[in-house]
Amino acid sequence: MKHTVGKYILGFLVLFLVVTLIACSGGSSQTTSPTATSGAAAPAATTAPETAPQSNVRELTIFWAQWDPADYLQELVKDYEAETGIKVNVIQEPWGSFGDVFFAEMAAQGTSYDMVIGDSQWLGQATTQGHYVNLTDFMNSENLTNSVTEATLTYYGEYPPGSGTYWAFPTEGDANGWAYRKDLFENPEEMAAFEEEYGYPLAPPTTMAQLMDIAKFFTRPEQGLYGSAIYTQADYDGLTMGFQNMLFSFGGDWSDANFNPEGVINSPESVAALEFYKELYECCQPPGMSNAFFAEVNDAFISGQAAMGMNYFAFFPALANPQVNPYAESTGYFVNPAGPSGDHFASLGGQGISIISYISPERQQAAREFIRWFGQNDIQAKWAALGGYSANREVLASDEFLAVAPFNAAFAETMQIVKDFYNIPVYGELLRVSQDEMGRYVVGGEGTAQQVLDAIAAKHAEILKDGGFLDQ
Repeated sequence: MKHTVGKYILGFLVLFLVVTLIACSGGSSQTTSPTATSGAAAPAATTAPETAPQSNVRELTIFWAQWDPADYLQELVKDYEAETGIKVNVIQEPWGSFGDVFFAEMAAQGTSYDMVIGDSQWLGQATTQGHYVNLTDFMNSENLTNSVTEATLTYYGEYPPGSGTYWAFPTEGDANGWAYRKDLFENPEEMAAFEEEYGYPLAPPTTMAQLMDIAKFFTRPEQGLYGSAIYTQADYDGLTMGFQNMLFSFGGDWSDANFNPEGVINSPESVAALEFYKELYECCQPPGMSNAFFAEVNDAFISGQAAMGMNYFAFFPALANPQVNPYAESTGYFVNPAGPSGDHFASLGGQGISIISYISPERQQAAREFIRWFGQNDIQAKWAALGGYSANREVLASDEFLAVAPFNAAFAETMQIVKDFYNIPVYGELLRVSQDEMGRYVVGGEGTAQQVLDAIAAKHAEILKDGGFLDQ
C-alpha cells in the first residue's frame, strides 16, 4: 500500500467488561519447524517438552503491516511489559512490501522477528514452507480456539482447511463494509427525489440493485459528487478483495470444493458480478481513482466526493473522527448488500499472530506466553477499546463493543458472512493473475467480463495443477 491512515486519534469510550480471566498456567505445545509438503497436506511438527526452563527473554519482536492497528497493539503491549518486565516491539512495514520483506526473511530462516501478524492468505505458504510453529495443542489447551469466532479461527488460523490444525491466533478481525453520508440519505429533498425516480425509499442499500441505483442517483459530476468509491488498486490484492464482495454475493466463487476453477470463476454468476463491478466503477467512481485502495477511498469520502465508500472496517475509525472527517457526525455504516439471488457475503480481511519456527525454543515459549496473555478476555476487551478488532466471542457480543463505535454493529454482523480468497501456498500466483486480468477489464476497459474470467479460469487451473491441487 502506498499510504496509511496513520495518526488518527480515536476518542472512543473505554469498554467496561466484567469477565473471568483465562488461567495463565502453562500448556503443552508444538514448537519445532514443520516439514515442507506439497499440496494441501498438513505440515508436520514435533512436540515440545511439557515444561520450559525459566526464561531469560526480556524482549520480543512482532512484525506487522504499517497501519493504525499496529499502533494500537504497540500501546496495548505496554501493559504486558508492566506486568512481566518483557518489552514487546511492534515492527511495521508498509503494506506494499510487507509480504515480500517477511518471506525474504523466512527464506533465509531469519530470526529478526519472534512473531508475525500475517495475512490470512499466507497460511498455506508459511506453514508448508516451515516458517510457523504449530500452535494446535497450545491453543486447544488454553481454550483459545473456543474464545474466538468460528470464521476467524478458520480463515486466520487453520491450515489445511477443516484439519483442526492451527498456526495462528486470530488477532485483527476485518472485512469489507460500507460508509455512507447520512446527511445526503436523510435529506428530505433527496429522499423525495429518489423515491420518485426509483419507486422505493432512499435508505442504506440491502441489495446490490439498490446499491447501483443509489450510486447512480448521487453521481453528479457538475457538483463534484459521485455515488461510490471502490477498490481498483493493482498492487497486492486491492481490486481482487473489492470484487469479491460482488463475486460471492452474486453466487460466484473462485473454484469448487475440488479446486476446479473452470465453470466456477467464469460462471454466469461470476460474469454478472464482474460486469456489475465495472459498471459501478465507470458510472460512479470519483475521478483519479483508477488505482484506489483504503486511503484513497477514505480521502474521497472525507473530501465530500463520495456518497458511499467501500472499505475495510479497520479504516473506518478515521471516518468517525471529526478531526479527520468533516462529515463524521453524519457518517453511517452498512453491511455489504446481498446479491440478486439473496446470497450475502463480504470479503474477509484481517490477520492472525504466529510464532516464527526459526527462533530458539526459549523464545518460542516466551512468544506463547505473550499470546496466552493477549488471548485473555479482559485483554481482548482492552484491545477492542483501543481500536483493534477483536475476534473474541464475548467482546463481539457485548453491548459495550456494539455501542463504543458507530461502525461496530455493522462489523459484528459482517463477520458472520465473510469469505476469503485462496490461502494455499500458490495464492500469490493466483492473486497476480486475478489482479492483472481484472485490472485490464475494470480499469482499462479491455475485453469482456466473460473473456477476462475465462482467462483467469484457464490460468488458475494451470497454477493449481502445477501446485498439486488439481489433477493434470
